[in-house]
Amino acid sequence: MENVLFAFGLTLFAGLSTGVGSALAFFTKKTNTRFLAFSLGLSAGVMIYVSMVEIYFKAREALQADLGDVKGAWVTVIAFFTGMFAVMLIDKFVPSHENPHEMHRVEEMRGAAGQKGQENALMRMGILTALAIAIHNFPEGIATFMAAIQEPRLGVPIAVAIAVHNIPEGIAVSVPIYYATGSRRKAFRLSFLSGLAEPVGALLAYLVLMPFLSDTLFGLIFAAVAGIMVFISVDQLLPSARKYGEHHVSIYGLIVGMMIMAVSLLLFI
Repeated sequence: MENVLFAFGLTLFAGLSTGVGSALAFFTKKTNTRFLAFSLGLSAGVMIYVSMVEIYFKAREALQADLGDVKGAWVTVIAFFTGMFAVMLIDKFVPSHENPHEMHRVEEMRGAAGQKGQENALMRMGILTALAIAIHNFPEGIATFMAAIQEPRLGVPIAVAIAVHNIPEGIAVSVPIYYATGSRRKAFRLSFLSGLAEPVGALLAYLVLMPFLSDTLFGLIFAAVAGIMVFISVDQLLPSARKYGEHHVSIYGLIVGMMIMAVSLLLFI
């Protein structure tokens, strides 16, 4: 039960960091593009390294122990790419102009006051962006929860990586809603609530998956989690960092993220 509460706490922390992005939009005057690009790169580095070096191989070990070496290895590969395709399907049904990974800058907030004429369209964009983020956060919540419940030492860096990548998503919700309404409170509220899908995903994992947890199910989930996190990194985090115009900075962050994850895994063997 202690592990369960710890895992829920991590998913709540990761999900509600959308509120941090919203707060940044309201209380800072200028977007620190280098910081965001580095942070997104670092987040991608952590997620790619831990997925390919640790989570994938733990999944394969569990599946091979239950299904045999050859069958277990094949099932691991299938589950890994199934996780990727699941996130791809989610992205496919999110219209590109309302995708939460369309980058915004906090400077946009400064010119919002007094603008009229597009309020309804902007409000719709903000609400749909919040909904899109909630949909994206759902599998991330499952991934964070299952990683933390099985390997608490993996849960913390994964939760931090997902939290970092949720910050610009919070800005993506806040900007159009603030433009439409002029209300900081309403923009913050919707941004904050969109992150609640993360702990809801964790709750679903707890209620539906935990009662049936076995070596095979654990291996399938872990392999899918690895696929989800690799896809999020290459499809969302790194392209988002490039949209801030700091390509090399994001790659430096990627390398540092991998190094941090490598050292932390060695320290806790």
